[in-house]
Amino acid sequence: MDVKKKFGDKIKKLRLERGLSQEGLANEANLDRTYIPGIEKGNRNVSITVIEKLAIALKVNMKELFD
Repeated sequence: MDVKKKFGDKIKKLRLERGLSQEGLANEANLDRTYIPGIEKGNRNVSITVIEKLAIALKVNMKELFD
């Protein structure tokens, strides 16, 4: 499986576990609401800055996003 898709699946899993909508996660991470679906589908090649924002919004260590 493509690494971008694996990462997107992890983001979606954590988002759903926290009861967040895609828009809710985008708001928490200070990202555009249209960005999250692209990440979850594996269409986005996210930067380290975005990864950090997502980790903070999901209240996890950045490492956990890659486990």
